[in-house]
Order: sequence, then C-alpha cells, then structure tokens
Amino acid sequence: MTNIITDIDIISPNTETPLDAPRITPDSNTGKSRKIYIESYGCQMNFADSEIVASIMLENGFDTTTTAEDADLVLLNTCAIRDNAEQKIRNRLVHLTALKAKKPNIKVGVLGCMAERLKTKLLEEEKVVDIVAGPDAYRDLPSLVGEAEDGEKGINVFLSRDETYADISPVRLNSNGVSAFISIMRGCDNMCSFCVVPFTRGRERSRDPHSIVAEAQDMFDKGYREVTLLGQNVDSYLWSSNPDVISILAEKKAVKKGVDLTGIEVVNFAQLLEKVALIHPDLRVRFSTSHPKDMTDDVLYTMAKYENICNYIHLPAQSGNSRVLELMNRGYTREWYLQRITKIREILGEDCGISMDLIAGFCTETEAEHQDTLSLMEAVKYDFGYMFYYSERPNTPAHKNLQDDVSLEIKKRRLQEIINLQQNHSLQRNQQDVGKTFKVLVEGESKRSADYLMGRNSQNKVVIFPKGNLQKGQYAHVKVHSCSAATLLGDLV
Repeated sequence: MTNIITDIDIISPNTETPLDAPRITPDSNTGKSRKIYIESYGCQMNFADSEIVASIMLENGFDTTTTAEDADLVLLNTCAIRDNAEQKIRNRLVHLTALKAKKPNIKVGVLGCMAERLKTKLLEEEKVVDIVAGPDAYRDLPSLVGEAEDGEKGINVFLSRDETYADISPVRLNSNGVSAFISIMRGCDNMCSFCVVPFTRGRERSRDPHSIVAEAQDMFDKGYREVTLLGQNVDSYLWSSNPDVISILAEKKAVKKGVDLTGIEVVNFAQLLEKVALIHPDLRVRFSTSHPKDMTDDVLYTMAKYENICNYIHLPAQSGNSRVLELMNRGYTREWYLQRITKIREILGEDCGISMDLIAGFCTETEAEHQDTLSLMEAVKYDFGYMFYYSERPNTPAHKNLQDDVSLEIKKRRLQEIINLQQNHSLQRNQQDVGKTFKVLVEGESKRSADYLMGRNSQNKVVIFPKGNLQKGQYAHVKVHSCSAATLLGDLV
C-alpha cells in the first residue's frame, strides 16, 4: 500500500482507499434544540480530538448533524503541518461565509493547530470566524459559544501542561463500530526544526494508564475489536502516580539522583501496551506514532509476546542522510535508524509491516543527500509510506535559522522519485504475501462490491475477500492469491 501525500492530509491506512476528504459528524437526534457540525482535517489525533469536542457539546445542549446547512454551530478542527493545510481551511471558510449570509445566526469556530498557531490573527483575517479554540481549550467551548451568541468573539488558545481529557468519554464519530482511536498523551517535547506541533499542541504529558485501560475495555465491551493508541511520540509515554518524578525519570536519572520509587507507580509505553493487550486476546492493539530515537527493545519484545498487538510499526525517517537529519533536529543518524530497523526485523520477523514519513527537498538538501534517502528506502523496503515535499512553516526553527533554498521544481521531482520507488517496494512487499494465510479483522464491505469484505491483517495491509457468512467485527483467515501495490486479494480458508 502506498499512501502518497503531496498536499495536506496525513492519512491512516485504516480504510480501503485513502481519505482525501475531511471527516464529518454523523447525525444524532435526541431532541435537543441546537445542532453542531464538525469537520476534522489532518492527523488521527485531530479525529480523536473531534470525538472529545462532540462529547463536550452533546453534554451542553447540542445534537450532531451531517450537514453544515442544518447546523447552528460549525466547527472546523484544523491542521497546520503544511501551508496547503491552512489554505484548504481558508477556502472552506469562504464557503461558510456564503452560508452565513443566508443563515446569519449560525456560528463558525476554528479549532486545533491552525487556531493555536494564528490565535487572534485568525479572527482578524477571517471575519466569518466567531470562535477560536486551541487543542487544550475544548472544555471551554460551551462558554466560547455563549460569548459568540452574545455578539462577542470567543477565543481560548491557552496551552496546558496537564490537560489530557482523560475523564471525557469520546463520542465515536463516523465509526465503523470495529476500530477506535484512544489518545494516550498530548503535546510533544521534540523540537524537530520543520515542525509546528510543539508550538500548537504544547508540552508533552501522558495520560493516566488506568483511564486508558478503562476506555479500551469499554470499547471492547461495546463490540469494538481494535484500538489504536495515539500520541505524537508514543515511545516517550511515561506516567507516574507521583508527577514530581516524571522529569527525572524521563531523563533516565532516577538512580543517579537517588530517587526512592518505593510505593510509586510508574508506567512506560511497553508496560501500557501490555496492559491494553491483556484486556482480551480478541482486542487488537495498534499504536502511532513512534520515534526512532525513543523506540526501545522492550516495546518490540512486548509486541512479540502478544499476538493481538499488531505486527506493524510506523517509524518516520524524514531523511536518509545524517547531515539533513541533524538539521531537522531528529536526534538520530542514518546508522541509528537502520539499527532500529534491524532490531525490528530480528525481534518481530521479516513480515513485520513498517511504514515511514519522508520529506523531499529539506533546506540545503543536495542531490547526493536525496540519493541517500532513496538508498535508505532500498535498504528498508517499506510496506507503505507518507511522502511530502518540504513546506516551510512560519516561526519554526527551520524558518528562523535555515534557508529554504531547494526550488519547488526540484522538490517535486525528488518527491516523485520517492513515490515511484515506494510504489515498487509496496508491490514487492505485497507479492511476498501471495500464498500466505493471514488473520484479518473484518471492517465492512469492499467499496467495489457488496459481495466482498475488506479488513486488515496484523501488518496493517488491506485485504479483500469473498463475504461468505462473515460480519464486520469478526476475524477471518484469508489465503492471499494475488495483490496490487495497495491491496491483498484472497479467499477464505
């Protein structure tokens, strides 16, 4: 499977085809007088956040609707990772301006990373916007809506050091009833020079593991059979019953500093994975995103220990050249990254699914350094990937300190070479699966034929097979007889 991203959407391979449109709220009709419509753009974390927003607003007098025209409140949950992402939102606001002219009482809010990045400037530039709320301000949305209804502009872009929304039960939006996202942490402490996330989502903080396990258990009890644990860098998840020791533990100085951990509960990511896996063997566990500098062997051994922890890792590389990686402030070299790949293959086997992020044409990248990225791809042979050309973001370290000196023409050409190579690798990796039998979690009917079902195997590859008597949420054993670069085709065993 090759997920080719040249514009804005960071797409999860959770469906048979990539999602190139925003996710929107489904209808809920409980008799409430007001309707809310939410569009979610960008990463999985945004989709999970929209489920939190929906929960808060449903508790405060709103039902949901699938159309903006029927809504009293329209919220756009935005992405700021690339300039095109923000331009897409601005274009959407033009359409909402026309809607507001027909329906003057409708209120429009911008949430998420774009709201956090632009703050009050967004209100000045986009007159249609009534509400601006950053990722840590969603509890305040009912008050902000009230301010907007009173004729004021509602804004809260305060970034919290402890907000995790752990006590809020998300309303599952556009759910297939089989798979669900669970946010395990918020924010990011990595200062990758190209990235706005530390500035739009704040400092890293981990959610209470007991609330995570309880949410996963609730999902299983409701019939869900797969959960994806989400974080900007799940490998750095670290929670303690005594928050004062977190900073010391994170720096791995507990022993050196003489910290007494007697009676203090500490949970790292490998331990959290195990806790969720132990809920039930039929509950599949995925996670995203990992960071090469932080992924420990303990995580890999935990994955190997439990069959229901999926044999798949998304491990962003960004570049195959160590000098460029240093400019990106990624915290590892090409050699370190390849050592992590070797360890993954050693512990989890050659069949482990691995995907990546790659950026073409980063600041000062030479042709030889671009070739290093292609050679990294040849060394790893990813199953699929998320590929971009570099888009400079205001106020990031790269914007302040580096020169974006690779022309757009060269960026696009390098990106196309990356895409072409990945398509070949995706096909090669899928061809290796022909003749193998996989356990597949049924997610629903194939989009091309109601006589076929689609689901994913542990390696996160989409599998299409005859329906038989199976229903979504059940497991099937499918023997693969053919493939494309994107899909495995098989028969029930």
